[in-house]
Amino acid sequence: MSVIECWHERKVRWASVLLFGLLLAAFLPAAGNDFTNYDDNLYVTRNWQVQQGLTWESVRWAFSSIGVFNWHPLTWLSHILDCQFFGLRAWGHHLTSIWLHALNVVLAFAVLRRMTGAVGRSFIVALVFGLHPLRVESVAWVAERKDVLSTSFWMLTLWAYARFAQFETAAQSQEPRSTLSAGRHPSFYYCLSLVFFSLGLMSKPMLVTVPCLLLLLDYWPLGRWGRNDGRRLAAEKAPFFLAAMVVSAVTFVVQRQGGAMTDALPLPARLANVPVAYCRYLGKLFWPVELAAFYPPAHWPLGTVALAGGLLAALTTTAVLLRRRRPYFLVGWLWFIGTLIPVIGLVPAGEQSMADRYSYVPSLGIFVVLVWGASELSGRRRYQAVGATATVAVAALVCFCLTRKQVGYWKNSETLFRHALLVTRNNYLAHGNLGLALQEQGHTEEAMGEYRAALKAKPDYAIAHLDLGAALAYLGRPTEAAGQLLEALRLQPRFAEAHFNLGILLQQQGRLEEAVGEYQRALRLKLPSADAHYNLGLALVRLGRSEEAIGHFEKALKLQPNSPDAHISLGLALGRKGQTEGAITHYRQALRLMPDNVRAHFYLGVALSGKGQLEEAINEFGRTLELKPDHAEARTNLAILLSMKKTLRQSR
Repeated sequence: MSVIECWHERKVRWASVLLFGLLLAAFLPAAGNDFTNYDDNLYVTRNWQVQQGLTWESVRWAFSSIGVFNWHPLTWLSHILDCQFFGLRAWGHHLTSIWLHALNVVLAFAVLRRMTGAVGRSFIVALVFGLHPLRVESVAWVAERKDVLSTSFWMLTLWAYARFAQFETAAQSQEPRSTLSAGRHPSFYYCLSLVFFSLGLMSKPMLVTVPCLLLLLDYWPLGRWGRNDGRRLAAEKAPFFLAAMVVSAVTFVVQRQGGAMTDALPLPARLANVPVAYCRYLGKLFWPVELAAFYPPAHWPLGTVALAGGLLAALTTTAVLLRRRRPYFLVGWLWFIGTLIPVIGLVPAGEQSMADRYSYVPSLGIFVVLVWGASELSGRRRYQAVGATATVAVAALVCFCLTRKQVGYWKNSETLFRHALLVTRNNYLAHGNLGLALQEQGHTEEAMGEYRAALKAKPDYAIAHLDLGAALAYLGRPTEAAGQLLEALRLQPRFAEAHFNLGILLQQQGRLEEAVGEYQRALRLKLPSADAHYNLGLALVRLGRSEEAIGHFEKALKLQPNSPDAHISLGLALGRKGQTEGAITHYRQALRLMPDNVRAHFYLGVALSGKGQLEEAINEFGRTLELKPDHAEARTNLAILLSMKKTLRQSR
């Protein structure tokens, strides 16, 4: 390697280090944020499979689970590993996402440099892409780990494919063997690219557009279309297309069965939203303000739809006309348009009209167009180049400041959704989630106001009826609470959480048979809740059906192994069936989890006295009274056992 090449490589390495450092500086405040109530509970804070850490059982679950409307085992594994190392300390989970995003920016730089050979322009694209405020949702939202993780594999797929294409070209042109990466055959990088692509699909199905993107990159900057037959290039992508089709089919089935495909907007309204959404994404790339965690669905006027469609048509036509002189324009534009297709709203997955996170990879195409175009315009005169450099520096600084500010809105659920309500209208989800945050803080009346505001914005919002019902039940207004829960079920008959909450309400009123029916319906609807099995077990015990109760307590413990209450209740049920040894085992397990649990000490004392182990039973009742001096039953039992012990001593 020559001196010039060594200097060039050193410069690239320092540029990569600089990118990584700037990204850490911009996003590191996110490590001080909490979890939010916006899907973080589904992915981490209330997901017992994830919280158990890395075990064979959790790995098996990750690859078999279709929870949260997706099959993404590697995403689950990333959350499982976070829990293994950090538990439920939010800073560790955030730090992983920050690190992955910084890595993605460095990989984007490496990919663009590898494909184009343009170090400066590739650096600028990666810099603006990484620092842009639209990246905050993907990085600061723990539940969106799938975005940054899948993008790592996306970039690695492109890097390996670029190596394959370049080495194949070198081989076709019969360049010296030394240029072919120590003799590696191009097929090595082809297979490596396919492996990375498969791993990306197992992180998030957003990568289904990658095969088409590879064909675009064959056109520019790899320049393979002129040297190869088009049918050969398409056939070369067949394994990629096959993998994408399989994952697309799986995702469609999972989301349809899980209820993610909503009818929030009819088909004509969804089609009308497509051109408007594309233009809104473009607008937020250039003017990234009023960003929200959720953008409600909207019905756009015909004039707005026509104007947006006209703008897209004009830009597409321009890109096609300039394809020979400025191929980067066509490729970058189609990169943006094509990679957004899975989430643009043609398939009704979710209720949002758009989402900041969806622009993560698509925005790279627009930045390529802008940076390559600006370079072409500014390369003619020195003062233009200086002006362009200053513009990039200002843009990067502005993005840095806006990103730091946007990260602050993700501090917790309350700040996140108060901000969303400031920048959007009729945001029923923001009202509902703000209500949940307030209710967790004990501000139940204020929370009910938010639930009612959500219902005013969207009267058929079943989740708001559910949450309002829970708040009313907490305030001791069971009749009103039942009305809200029944309304939620009228709107959404397969609403498992509503059946579960209605079961709790009925159980509190002593209507045990009805409560059992509601819990069973919730479980048939695949409610992944240890509480549902636990509450059902309690109701069955009170109905004298201990055998059935034992099975549900065991299922509750499988979902939530560290629940002292479930161990105690299972012990009681086993005791009623005469299985005293099993009962004692579970009482002791409860005490290992919570050494000062009064109920566990008391019931263990009862079980031990029943087996004639008086000394141990006396110790347990004594410990019960230490923790709860007014425990009448423990005092009575202790007195009886002490009397028995005295009698036995005298009889000897």
